[in-house]
Amino acid sequence: MKEEAIRKYAGLMRELDLTGLEVKEDGYELRLERGGKPVPVHQSETVIVQDEKPEIRKEEGNILTSPMVGVFYASPAENADPFVKVGSHVRKGDTLCLIEAMKLMNEIQAEESGTILEIFAENGKIVEYGAPLFRIGRA
Repeated sequence: MKEEAIRKYAGLMRELDLTGLEVKEDGYELRLERGGKPVPVHQSETVIVQDEKPEIRKEEGNILTSPMVGVFYASPAENADPFVKVGSHVRKGDTLCLIEAMKLMNEIQAEESGTILEIFAENGKIVEYGAPLFRIGRA
């Protein structure tokens, strides 16, 4: 399969916001997954490129992880300010974000007082159970 065809399929993935694509054409088999680095393709060879996970550095503070699978929302409404930003000071029980699961909005609250050092999740994107959401430094 020519590089031009592979680039066409990769562009289609971006355009349609697909996370994976498998194509069988003219004796070639091609499998693309978003993320990672490109790998050369040879006839009748399957290529799998793994998504890169957010790098979690061992730094100060505690990581707050997602208690469920769902869509992460940083603010209570589309045009509203986010609940928190990097540098925000929070108290135990403050709402940090919403996670929509099965059409229910679940408030995720701070488990401790401190400062938001890092936000890992992207607004409107799906988070997995146990995925890092925030790094919170002690107050």
